[in-house]
Amino acid sequence: MNETRRRIRDRIHTNAGIHFNELVRESAFAPGQIQYHVRRLVDDGAVVSEQCYGQTHYYPPAYDAWDRRTLALFRRETAREIIVALIERESARPDELADDLEIARSTLEWHLDRLCACEIVEKAYGDHNRVTLRLADPERTGNVLSTVTPSGPDRLVDRFTRLVDRLLERGE
Repeated sequence: MNETRRRIRDRIHTNAGIHFNELVRESAFAPGQIQYHVRRLVDDGAVVSEQCYGQTHYYPPAYDAWDRRTLALFRRETAREIIVALIERESARPDELADDLEIARSTLEWHLDRLCACEIVEKAYGDHNRVTLRLADPERTGNVLSTVTPSGPDRLVDRFTRLVDRLLERGE
């Protein structure tokens, strides 16, 4: 394996779930170079590639499907905040969570749809069909959460989305 490919592989292995644009931003290589070497790494089985939520993410081969989807979601600041809130509380109602996190209910539901589909969050229905949210596997979720930090551009996208949601809620 040449030096360029090894450096790209090592970056993916130390930052599992990194997406292509972030890999380009964090490296000294041209996008075409990265694309070529990543394709070779995937073909050789040294890296796994997966499309998640509109972006291609890269992982070491040891990560299973649940870990890959979870890491991709946790690159979103809002998803991380939802998970942290559920870790702290053990359970919460969606309206309380949206209010506490100061996000629109539609934003919360967008993230919850993905978190529930990946079996990270569970919805339980109680009296009067009231929904309560809780983590499906708090220990495993906490372990994965501790391994990833959203990049600056990922945080910027989430904050912009929140700003637009607030403006739309106020009718501005």
